[in-house]
Amino acid sequence: MAEKVAKLGVSREKDFMYYVKDGGVWKVQRKQPGVPKGRPEKVADGGFEMDTNYIYFVDRDGDVARAKRAVGGQKRKKTARAAKRRPARKPAKKTKAKGSKKKAKAGKAKAKAKAKKGKKRR
Repeated sequence: MAEKVAKLGVSREKDFMYYVKDGGVWKVQRKQPGVPKGRPEKVADGGFEMDTNYIYFVDRDGDVARAKRAVGGQKRKKTARAAKRRPARKPAKKTKAKGSKKKAKAGKAKAKAKAKKGKKRR
């Protein structure tokens, strides 16, 4: 799936992240809580041109490899796509219940009474 571009044999350290930029391998300290941001440092020069149709990375041998970019994402099964396309629900119509105003007024009156009762206790 991936093809080697340059055999560099970079030895990796656990606390660093390695990446490829402008045909060279760079390393930067990983983010850790309470530690200030590290400065990138060039480890090796690969001496190759980078193509935008590929992604470049440092493989487990410490060499630079590349893989074809998945432009447009990964193809999905048709069944999964059909499950997502359910018809949208229509919003329910609002109907006024009988006596709803009376219930609302009664609820407000109870809230006011509780507030007055709470003030008296202080």
